[in-house]
Amino acid sequence: MIKLVGLRATGHHGVYDFERADGQEFVVDVTLELDLTRAARTDDVADTVHYGELATALVAVLTGEPVNLIETLAGRLLDVCLADERVDAAEVTVHKPQAPIPHEFADVAVTMRRSRA
Repeated sequence: MIKLVGLRATGHHGVYDFERADGQEFVVDVTLELDLTRAARTDDVADTVHYGELATALVAVLTGEPVNLIETLAGRLLDVCLADERVDAAEVTVHKPQAPIPHEFADVAVTMRRSRA
């Protein structure tokens, strides 16, 4: 399992015009399920998912084309995670800590999981 926790980027996602115009910070947690046996044996980054490259691809989605819902955003991030055929399953949580809610709150998040099976 590979985990990438707390990846942050500014995106322009949301239902409201001001969210799209002003943007806000999104935080993403990703868990990849894959066999790490070969990478552990060879000590070669080519035998695993390069988490730096994964982070760059995820940030490109976060900062890219706006969507209304963080559910849609999570689905696009899952597509990135599963683009590497070595990944058997992935879980993505998208946090929207500055969501336009007129009450005090700590976080709003959506978690989605997808597997190849």
